[in-house]
Amino acid sequence: MNKNVLVSLLVVTTLGLGLTGCAQNPYGNAYNVSDARQIQTVLTGTITKLDAVTIQGDAGNTIGTIAGGAIGALLGSEIGGGTGSAIAAIGGGVVGSMVGSKTGQAADTSQGVNIVIQLDSGRTIAIVQQVNPDVIFSVGERVDIYQQGSTARVVPAS
Repeated sequence: MNKNVLVSLLVVTTLGLGLTGCAQNPYGNAYNVSDARQIQTVLTGTITKLDAVTIQGDAGNTIGTIAGGAIGALLGSEIGGGTGSAIAAIGGGVVGSMVGSKTGQAADTSQGVNIVIQLDSGRTIAIVQQVNPDVIFSVGERVDIYQQGSTARVVPAS
């Protein structure tokens, strides 16, 4: 296979994987198919503290590292011939992996909020979720917490 075609294919595949990850709604109002028809416990309480946090994932970092390394190695192998080409391919792979890792990490980072809630039962809990620009919480606000297993989401009380 022509190396230019292979590089183009890798770039398109990497972009496709990245866009697929971005297409999902990350906010508290999005549910997976597996969440449908599942019993959730609903707790109610009042927000006592809000802290801005950064949420970092691992998936983009891995995809970026692999794709960057592959593309860097292919581009590096185009330099020179024989041993020089092999050394350039290794160098290109290392540099490409580093750049791809940082790019993937940046794409997989979002702004979140740590919400501390005094439940009506008297217990205090904290939940981190991604910031939804359409829902801005405030201290003193009443909220509902939908809990299913070990996951929970906070929504304004209805």
